[in-house]
Amino acid sequence: MLIQNVKGGYDFLPKEQRIRNYINNILKETFEEYGYQPIETPILCYFDMLAGKYDEANDILKEIYQLRDQGNRQLGLRYDLTVPFAKFIALNKNEIRLPFKRYEINKVFRDGPVKVGRDREFTQCDVDVVGISGELIDAELISLYVSAFNKLKIPIDIKYNSRKLMSGIIIEAGVEESLISPTITIIDKLNKLSEAGLFEEFTSIGLDEKQIEKLLEYFKLDLNEMSKRFKKTDNLLLKEGIAELNNLTKYLKKLNLLKYTTFTPSLARGQYYYTGNVFEVYEKNGKLTGAIGGGGRYDKMITEFINDGNFYPAIGISFGLTSIFALLKDREDLNKETNIDIFIIPLNTEIDSLKLANKLRSLGYNVELEMNKKKLKKSMDYANKEQIPYVIVLGEDEVNNKSFKIKNMFSSKEYEITFKNIAKVKEILKYK
Repeated sequence: MLIQNVKGGYDFLPKEQRIRNYINNILKETFEEYGYQPIETPILCYFDMLAGKYDEANDILKEIYQLRDQGNRQLGLRYDLTVPFAKFIALNKNEIRLPFKRYEINKVFRDGPVKVGRDREFTQCDVDVVGISGELIDAELISLYVSAFNKLKIPIDIKYNSRKLMSGIIIEAGVEESLISPTITIIDKLNKLSEAGLFEEFTSIGLDEKQIEKLLEYFKLDLNEMSKRFKKTDNLLLKEGIAELNNLTKYLKKLNLLKYTTFTPSLARGQYYYTGNVFEVYEKNGKLTGAIGGGGRYDKMITEFINDGNFYPAIGISFGLTSIFALLKDREDLNKETNIDIFIIPLNTEIDSLKLANKLRSLGYNVELEMNKKKLKKSMDYANKEQIPYVIVLGEDEVNNKSFKIKNMFSSKEYEITFKNIAKVKEILKYK
């Protein structure tokens, strides 16, 4: 038997998992500050539900892990948290009140090629709202991004755009509707390819020189220039896109959030379900080149999924937990060897030591007890190697005298505490 992880799946050591837990806890705290509720959805889904919104040629279908249960039903492992959320709304629409704000941090699976930033098993973190139209909720989600990343001490730049604006500009340049999607794919590379490279790609999908020149001209305009240039246009998508972006920008200005944001007309953010404003978050100093978060409005997806005649406007954002971990994993204040506050070494006082450990735990401390009857020197060596900050050696004399000493392993200072006044520990361990 070969003992190894499946390619694209990883073990995380305690030191690493503590940082991952720290990130998740900060995010959960922020989500709940903004009124978002936790939910959990099943990993196992019916395959038809997962595949329903894609045509047979779509690559995502190749990446769904498929299996059958004992009843020969075709199942799949979820590849994201959005389709399960649509299913959640469909099944629970009579039990929840709209608007409904949720967050979920959970595992997803994709059977695709493994490379940097693409694993086969990973944790996704999504925040979504169903039942709110308009740009005020967009502004709140950008505010949530800023709050969360400020707490994580990660400087960010949030790029924002509108899929309506992109489609409208493409139509304005004279491109036929059937070519909008492949044109958007190329426009998304606007800042990565040379002008010659862009011309080559646009030509390959059937665009002529005049259309390409107009596209390159229009997508260089800022939002104010676009607003003036297309003020009298009859192009509905373009009008709505500009109006929604101007509205969002107005909110961001009033919330003092413009310094965290950049209007980026070439930002596409996905091909399949975004219908309005979209966002991507980047580490401001370029420590990572890829996005560390992203999302946008997807008004059609849940509406079409439920298909009961009602409109379910939706918007959501996600956090790239793997990328956030990569940014924080070497930060000195998070790189503790242990999460243990106090190590107790019993010298023939096991039960009394366990009682003391439980009293200290009730005060909020993480306490480990030596249980293998190691010699004192070996126990102290263990505490040093694990960088446990405080040690108590509890012998029979300490039990009889109803007091003990707690030693700071970094400064070597010792403090005496009576069993009657164990709460005095809080004066010594001031960091909790």
